[in-house]
Amino acid sequence: MIGAIVNAAAVLAGGSVGLLFQGKIKEDVSVNIIRVIGLCVTVIGVSGALSGDIMLLVISLTLGAFVGELINIDKALNDFGVYIQNRFNLNNGNSDFARGFVTATLLFCVGAMAIVGSIESGIRGDRSILFTKSILDGVTSIILASSLGFGVLASAVVILLYQGSIEFFASFLQYVLTDTLITQISAVGSVMILGIGLNMALKAEIKIANLLPGLLFAVGYYYLFLG
Repeated sequence: MIGAIVNAAAVLAGGSVGLLFQGKIKEDVSVNIIRVIGLCVTVIGVSGALSGDIMLLVISLTLGAFVGELINIDKALNDFGVYIQNRFNLNNGNSDFARGFVTATLLFCVGAMAIVGSIESGIRGDRSILFTKSILDGVTSIILASSLGFGVLASAVVILLYQGSIEFFASFLQYVLTDTLITQISAVGSVMILGIGLNMALKAEIKIANLLPGLLFAVGYYYLFLG
């Protein structure tokens, strides 16, 4: 859990710094910064997705999107963000809380570093990937929070629970989580990262959260056809 705690703390620290600049940056500058970040995230997503089996990506993400749309994970995440906003009176005239929460949560959680780093930490006690991710997430959260506000900081709770759970259970699944399987899962996550980048840069409005079941279908496809 140490890696998850450090990562969540980095997002909290970076997000807090970003809040100091909120409202002090011109809107057109803020929008352009978000678009630039989106382009960078897109490049990261493409580079990671190239390591995956193409049929695994297509089938797992298609099935994942189908299931995700049925249960509407995206709406659930947004509703949760709105609930936190209302529960703790975080409106302050800012309607971006839910958007910041969902964007930051997905960006920080579905990438290869979150998955591989947490597994490495849980199985081998090697936290170097998570510590590196913490630095990157901390810097990114400064920029995101300056534009999207307090919702970015709220994502730290999800990071702690998500990465902490992977770290904890990885040691029990070390004989199941082969290096090849981890690569394929990470590739599926990278496609989602690509989608987040497109949403940020081009306002594509892809419901990335509804693709999350694709990670489970990737595991099933791997053991049926590749394992």
